[in-house]
Amino acid sequence: MAEANQEFPTILGPDATFKGELSFEKGLRLHGRLEGKITTPGRLHVAKEAKLQADVEAGAIIIEGDVHGNLVANDRIEMKQTARYEGDLRASKLVVDEGAVFSGHVTVGPEAVKNRPAQGSGTPNMARPAVGGMSPAQPQPIK
Repeated sequence: MAEANQEFPTILGPDATFKGELSFEKGLRLHGRLEGKITTPGRLHVAKEAKLQADVEAGAIIIEGDVHGNLVANDRIEMKQTARYEGDLRASKLVVDEGAVFSGHVTVGPEAVKNRPAQGSGTPNMARPAVGGMSPAQPQPIK
């Protein structure tokens, strides 16, 4: 198991199950199961063996395991090769490795996380979802 470090000082181990609302300042590495809601300005890393069923607002999110829920990241969301994700996401940047599995809608770009509308209200200046659910707020070059 990965050891705690400055980037991820909090670790929820593989034998742990958590239900409820969780907030933290720096970073959390999830190896167990979590169900509920996460709010953090920091980073969330969902390890390969982890299962997350939650709505998440974070600075950055790295997914290697199973995730169900809506994700918002002010910086970026990274889906690694082993990621399995179902839900809608908004992020300034999105990185998806070959082999990752994703089902949902995507809004990516600098405007995706600014002035987010209230749940259920329309967004008149955003493009409608295109084939595959991709809906960039503004076209972004792939880096």
